[in-house]
Amino acid sequence: MEIFRSETAQIMILLSTRLTGLFLIAPLFSSRAVPMKVRAALLLLLTFLLLPTAATSLESPVTGTAVGLPVKLVSEAILGITLGLGAAVFIAAAESAGDAMAVQMGLSGANVLDPSSGTQMPVIGQFLGLFALALLLGVGGHLVILEALAASLKAFPPGQPLSLEPGLLASVKMLGAQFVLGLRFAAPVVAAMMIGNAALGVMAKTVPQLNVLMMAFPLHIGIGLVALGLTLPFIATFFGDWPTHYTDLVDGALEPFLPVGGRP
Repeated sequence: MEIFRSETAQIMILLSTRLTGLFLIAPLFSSRAVPMKVRAALLLLLTFLLLPTAATSLESPVTGTAVGLPVKLVSEAILGITLGLGAAVFIAAAESAGDAMAVQMGLSGANVLDPSSGTQMPVIGQFLGLFALALLLGVGGHLVILEALAASLKAFPPGQPLSLEPGLLASVKMLGAQFVLGLRFAAPVVAAMMIGNAALGVMAKTVPQLNVLMMAFPLHIGIGLVALGLTLPFIATFFGDWPTHYTDLVDGALEPFLPVGGRP
């Protein structure tokens, strides 16, 4: 095919594939609240803007035929998804923390439609997810993601071979950061709820006439909301250093993709 004989065309195709992988999972870029036409236009715009960087990063012209192109496209998509996943785990951690809080507060059944993902989730989880997204945008997280994409073009020129097996393993390990951060975000509220349950148990023993079951539900919600309000500043402090956390996480995930000969 004639299009595959042009080096510039091949670079554009590979670059747009990496951007597509990023847009599939990165916060804000993958949001359904952003119209598809806007995302497609942004993808094309970034492809043309980053084309000179991608072209100059190549030490040698892109070689190969259309037969090898599918493997290169898959590799580029995986790199883009890894870049987006490094940012998405932080938002997902906040949402999972909200889900854990909702369970402890007895609000797990209060599900609402999340406009970003189009799925049902507890209202506390959606609130923390939107809160984390607002903080991410406040510290310029969307620009940090694009800077990481531009830097990846120099470390991983489009069409160059990758070590996929260790790289995919490192990308999957990033999901562990989601659970760790989720537990850290939810720990104060869960601890407050445990103390509240212990207090209710003591009251039930000392004052048998008290209807603990009637008091438990509003008390759980009240304690949980107060603890959540006190926890939000600590979550905001964490996201204040989000660019550093994101860079460290993505660097650790992308390094195994380097070919054996290209590693330091």
